[in-house]
Amino acid sequence: MSVFLTIINLIIFIFALIGLWFMTKKHVKFPKRVFTALGLGILLGLLLHLIYGVDSKVTSKTTEWVGLVGDGYIALLQMIVIPLIFVSIVAAFTKIDIGEKFAKMGGLIFAFLIGTVAIAAIIGIIYAVVFNLDASSIDLGHAENARSSEIASQAKELTATTLPAQILELIPSNPFLDFTGQRATSTIAVVIFAAFVGFAFLRVSRKQPENGHTLKRGIDAVYSLVMAIVTFVLRLTPYGILAIMMKTIATSDFAAIWTLGKFVIASYAALITMYIIHLIILAIIGVNPIQYMKKTAEVILFAFTSRSSAGTLPLNVQAQTNRLGVPQAIANFSGSFGLSIGQNGCAGIYPAMLAIMVAPVAGVEVDFKFLATVVIVVVLSSFGVAGVGGGATFASILVLSALNLPVGLAGVLISVEPLIDMGRTALNVNDSMLAGTGTAKLTKQLNEDTFNSNHYDELTPQH
Repeated sequence: MSVFLTIINLIIFIFALIGLWFMTKKHVKFPKRVFTALGLGILLGLLLHLIYGVDSKVTSKTTEWVGLVGDGYIALLQMIVIPLIFVSIVAAFTKIDIGEKFAKMGGLIFAFLIGTVAIAAIIGIIYAVVFNLDASSIDLGHAENARSSEIASQAKELTATTLPAQILELIPSNPFLDFTGQRATSTIAVVIFAAFVGFAFLRVSRKQPENGHTLKRGIDAVYSLVMAIVTFVLRLTPYGILAIMMKTIATSDFAAIWTLGKFVIASYAALITMYIIHLIILAIIGVNPIQYMKKTAEVILFAFTSRSSAGTLPLNVQAQTNRLGVPQAIANFSGSFGLSIGQNGCAGIYPAMLAIMVAPVAGVEVDFKFLATVVIVVVLSSFGVAGVGGGATFASILVLSALNLPVGLAGVLISVEPLIDMGRTALNVNDSMLAGTGTAKLTKQLNEDTFNSNHYDELTPQH
């Protein structure tokens, strides 16, 4: 009987996929398809959850097959992360003018990303204290204990035991190894290596213009190839989101979500507060925050539903250049560096809140000295957080281990992790767009006509 019911469920799922395919053929706008997929996924997942229950064999078998689409989509996003980061950063160097503005541009992007992650850490601490979050109040079930053991095992694999040693591990001693993503710090290592390649390109272009031109053509060709791959993956987004949401809702422990509701509310209160701070920063430097919100809403929605900063990069850069009036080079730099440096949600708010939650369990007094240390450690540990799911866990391991807190407790919120991660990813992406827009404005390179125009093309996953 369970096999028959599973087949029925999968047939319904396949019809939903076919429905999304027909929407594509009818040229329904990409954001509408994504939003439809999100709604369908929630509805189908809820029906599975209510009809069969979380622990039923039917639900287990159905979500296992549904996972082929959802987990397959996530695997494809992970596949493109490293090539996308490397090529985007190197290509950005081919689009800049060598001069005084380059140093200023890079410095401002870096300042925006690192400055906001410091503020995000403070916001995370404030809300953790206001909501009196305490990991000891969470009843660890099977899922939490299993996740804690997994994280503790991950922490042991990190060869560095001190913060200076962890920072040293960011250096790409073997970039070819890092291209395989084998190290926890592979993402930032690839960013650093890409920067070296970019600076080398600038040097060749200055001293050997002919070779520089040849290199530029080669880099542009590779960039086009990688973006073609990215385009193909992004076109699968509605199908991936349908499967991800269906599986997430069907297998979610609603009782745990109810129990951990305070933690979810505190997290989103912090995320929304930080988003408002982003808008205030834009207003201070003379950028209309309302116009900015209107033109970036689709990108934020995509990031929220896909839970992938890396997967959002093409739309991120497209929105900056075509809608906000940010030069291509600045958009590429801010978008690419924002994938691995200063992520406000995953590397700022979350690990800071977690540190405050875990401290009482370890018997650590939460005084001013401890809070100041948390902010510093969070900022230093924010380098190299990957732009696909799992980055927040890596950041948490670094922060908790640097503070001598039990890293295994980074898994205490596993039951509500997907729900929180959606908001974290959206904030991460917004921060990189803030860095690009703010840098363009302060260097007087922002195209005001493009920014103020209310007529703009729809964002699509096409290159």
